[in-house]
Amino acid sequence: MTDKYRKNVGIIVCKKGKVLLCARADSFGYQWQFPQGGIEEGEDLVKAAKRELYEETGITNIKLIKKMPFSIKYDFPDGYNSIYEFKGQDQSWVLFEFLGDDNDIKFDMDPNCVEFKDFKWSDIDIAPKEIIYFKKDVYKKVVEYFKPFVENIK
Repeated sequence: MTDKYRKNVGIIVCKKGKVLLCARADSFGYQWQFPQGGIEEGEDLVKAAKRELYEETGITNIKLIKKMPFSIKYDFPDGYNSIYEFKGQDQSWVLFEFLGDDNDIKFDMDPNCVEFKDFKWSDIDIAPKEIIYFKKDVYKKVVEYFKPFVENIK
């Protein structure tokens, strides 16, 4: 197994004090998470976040609110290591305010790679409870950092 971490951006989209949670298309039932994706070599964090957000949700009508000043690493659990060429991910996080409406959210921007099947607007405190087990600690830190900013968006 490699000891390398994939550079990744996690994206929180908020509207009126709620955050966007998306249900993964590749899971049975509903496994909720924030949009996220890889950062390409030399790509700016905000540019990567906007690109990934568009590719996964079709969202473009956003305003940058805050970037987390540090990244958070997490390891993939056993079983995932054979799927990925990395030990885990090194995630940087950004917060955007959503300026559009729910009809702007489309999961089929790339029909060959649909990541999500549904979405909901939720209190930010719910996110760590609904994320897959190996990302819970990351989500707790992210929620703690971004919660005051989300609550200020009315």
